[in-house]
Amino acid sequence: MADLTLRQIRKSYGSVDILHGIDLDIKSGEFIVFVGPSGCGKSTLLRSIAGLEEITSGELSIDGEVINDVPPSKRGIAMVFQSYALYPHMTVYENMAFGMRIAKVGKAEIDQRVKQAAEILQLTKYLDRLPKAMSGGQRQRVAIGRAIVRNPKVFLFDEPLSNLDAALRVATRIEIAKLKESMPNTTMIYVTHDQVEAMTLADRIVVLKDGYVEQVGTPMDLYKRPGNLFVAQFIGSPAMNIVPARIETAGAVTAISHIGANMVNVPLATPASAKGTEVSFGVRPEDLFIVTGADFLFEGKVDYVEQLGEVQLVYIDIGRADLPLVTKLPGNVEISRGATVRLGANPGDLHLFDAGGRSLQA
Repeated sequence: MADLTLRQIRKSYGSVDILHGIDLDIKSGEFIVFVGPSGCGKSTLLRSIAGLEEITSGELSIDGEVINDVPPSKRGIAMVFQSYALYPHMTVYENMAFGMRIAKVGKAEIDQRVKQAAEILQLTKYLDRLPKAMSGGQRQRVAIGRAIVRNPKVFLFDEPLSNLDAALRVATRIEIAKLKESMPNTTMIYVTHDQVEAMTLADRIVVLKDGYVEQVGTPMDLYKRPGNLFVAQFIGSPAMNIVPARIETAGAVTAISHIGANMVNVPLATPASAKGTEVSFGVRPEDLFIVTGADFLFEGKVDYVEQLGEVQLVYIDIGRADLPLVTKLPGNVEISRGATVRLGANPGDLHLFDAGGRSLQA
């Protein structure tokens, strides 16, 4: 078991700052996922935890012990990379056992650990195979097995599924989820740019942008209560619809006006001074539905329809070419290009953000 604490972790390369004072508390047994766009610092942060990058300043500790100057091999951390990095001339068994042999672990213990890890990862029947005779997903499981046999305090995964095709990604993601269930006391930190991986695997998600932590929370916290515009549009696919709006009436219930709709009442209390304030109004595509009456959020013409089978993505022109509205409707709803539609949503599914991008609901 291992609690991981990060205090004001900074990383710079010369005059270029990559991480800007990261503060995180990761509890023992948690599955934490770092997400964010390319270049946001998530892999640098992971490598800093592993000791593969020297932090510029700050304090990193495991179970209260500061490990800033502890070499990677002594931190009790195992890392799984994007590439499998398996020895091609060694069998699966030999690949998984190699690190322990170097560490002069006894033969009987090596055999026990390898077979136990192989059973967890369903690799027992492949122990005598060479990597070239295995699929990409199986090779990645061998790489994970090589980490398991070390009995680490913390597992680090750096986009382990990025080299797999879509079907293998799903299958291997399920294997990682099962692995976590089989090792409930092991702390795991996982880096990905894939929202589906983050939403399905994480106990908590850490959203990063430009080397800063934007928000930390459970997957549904971030989905239902994004703290700012960046998180609102990064979490969820398709992204949340955002349109400019203006507060017309402040108070216990806020009334706003925006393009493509009548006045809208949002169940959110705002001070009287907020009247006339420019804000951003958001609603997720899956929270929109077709309405026929006079009470609607948006009105516009259907510009394009993407039929995906069970669902369809419908793009609506609400009067501004730079703001296409997207709604996700059931696949059996008949809707044609050029049709005029009105869309509504439940009041609790609406979001407001101030001029600085911060959620007014947070």
